[in-house]
Amino acid sequence: MTSLSVRTIRGNFSDTLNKVIYQGERIVVKRRGKNVAAFIPMADLDVLKQMEDEIDRKIAKTELKKSKQFVSYESVRKELGLK
Repeated sequence: MTSLSVRTIRGNFSDTLNKVIYQGERIVVKRRGKNVAAFIPMADLDVLKQMEDEIDRKIAKTELKKSKQFVSYESVRKELGLK
């Protein structure tokens, strides 16, 4: 995996982005010697989102099994301050 400083990325933003888009590279952004962010292809982000969704489903399923009390959709929206 490639690591680039913020300064390097600023000077070569188009090239950096093209490496991610067209070559599927993952690029770690460093600031003051520390990893602070990453550029990743959209396909990788989609996989991460799917993994998060699966984890959320498992947690929700576990919590639903624990709870014997029914909670209405309306009461949840009200509790969360949603309209």
